[in-house]
Amino acid sequence: MEAYKKWVRDNRNYLYSFESLANGLTWLLPERFSSSEIGPEAVSAAVGVITAVNEHIIETAPTQMRVNATVPPSFPYSLCISALKNLEPLIEVAAQQYYGDDKRWNFIAVTEAMKVLFRLALFKNSGYRMILEGGETTNNETHLETSTSQHRANGGHHASGYLGYVNGHNQSSLEGRAMSALSMFGDNARINSTPAWSYRVQHERATFNPPATIPERSTLSTILSEQGHLGALFVIGEVLFITRPLIYVLLIRKYGIRSWTPWFLSLAVDLIGTSFLSYATSTPKSRKDQRFHLSDSEKDELRRRKMLWAFYIMRDPFFERFTRRKLEGAGKVLQPVPFVGFLTAKMVELMVGAQTRYAYMSAS
Repeated sequence: MEAYKKWVRDNRNYLYSFESLANGLTWLLPERFSSSEIGPEAVSAAVGVITAVNEHIIETAPTQMRVNATVPPSFPYSLCISALKNLEPLIEVAAQQYYGDDKRWNFIAVTEAMKVLFRLALFKNSGYRMILEGGETTNNETHLETSTSQHRANGGHHASGYLGYVNGHNQSSLEGRAMSALSMFGDNARINSTPAWSYRVQHERATFNPPATIPERSTLSTILSEQGHLGALFVIGEVLFITRPLIYVLLIRKYGIRSWTPWFLSLAVDLIGTSFLSYATSTPKSRKDQRFHLSDSEKDELRRRKMLWAFYIMRDPFFERFTRRKLEGAGKVLQPVPFVGFLTAKMVELMVGAQTRYAYMSAS
């Protein structure tokens, strides 16, 4: 095992190119979105899990841990979350084939519940700092001292020490691949072309002095006592974001995929949770009005969550009643155009296929 870890860390640039290509090709496998074909989903899940394991190995390299100057968590929450997100489509296909369309939601609900438990545990273990990339990327404490010290130098207030900075984003996440497939046929199956660990490597080469001491991890009582109602709003908003996918799946299980109730309630939870976070972390209007100081990556995370709202146009019943008609209409118009018509038809096929399996999961 140690030999494999060393090989992964020594060949990470080569691995990224190979994994990026493999992830892209999995979208083109025959019968990829067939409800009765488990093979393509098994291949995609295997590629995703291997990618997640390799990224975890790179992130936990001894040199990386020394640069971050943090104590790694006792349990690999991020790795478990990444593995579950990659396995979830396979679980859905297998459940649909062996138990039917209705009962598959039972298996999906169990999987979502496991992800919620891991994310809540990670949220608590990190000192109630913002979850990045749905928990697949660790919110490091490296730049926390820099951010808070700059904030103090500018006359700001101390932010309780649990909102930090992370070097980059995890671009191998399921929603990242789904968004790429929905945006352009044949593009890399990631949101950006730079993986999380590649961005972290750049920071390894940067010159900065790591903090001499590790910031003390905040507790819920500390947050509530120091930040008051703003701390409560922050925690509630983050918990709503974490639990929203499970709430959505449970509502689908009860009311059905064609009902508007899960769609509207899920959107309401997203809007309320983000509003709480935005209010708790917005710029204070006065010195007496203390708010959280977000790092750049946490601001990017808030923007990322708002971008994920675009998936609501890909979720039933909105998709079936509006989006699909527009897509098929555009496909018919462009069908006579050589090559462009073929690419458009293939893109529509991928979007319809991805909608059935990825749109409801792309939440965190």
